[in-house]
Amino acid sequence: MDENRVLRIIDKIDKYLDELNSIIPKTYDEYEISISYKRACERLLQISLESVLDICNLLISSLKLGLPSDEEDGFKKLAAKKIISEKMRLKLIEMKKMRNVLVHRYGEIKDAEVYDSLTENLEDFETFKEEILKFLKRK
Repeated sequence: MDENRVLRIIDKIDKYLDELNSIIPKTYDEYEISISYKRACERLLQISLESVLDICNLLISSLKLGLPSDEEDGFKKLAAKKIISEKMRLKLIEMKKMRNVLVHRYGEIKDAEVYDSLTENLEDFETFKEEILKFLKRK
């Protein structure tokens, strides 16, 4: 397994989140009226989420956990091997759903849901990172 590749992606996530934290408006009203901040936040959230999914796919592939039928099945495989916790598996499902909204249904993006993710769920990235780093240390 290419641990350095995983670590490089984690570094990218950290950079994206630092940038995101520096531009998230303090209130929903500010977020809603500022199209440039809104789009920047959406894009940084999207690439952060995609990076998390990239790590999951990299681990599934390099550890030869089998071809998942879909991303959720891949999360199950990671949880079954104790690479991530069951709680993280459920969070990853929600993260994947948000990424899909941002990528595939751009016209249907609900600003309130994105803002809630920005202000209430960014710690999930830190938890994910901690679980992956813990796994890498065990390996």
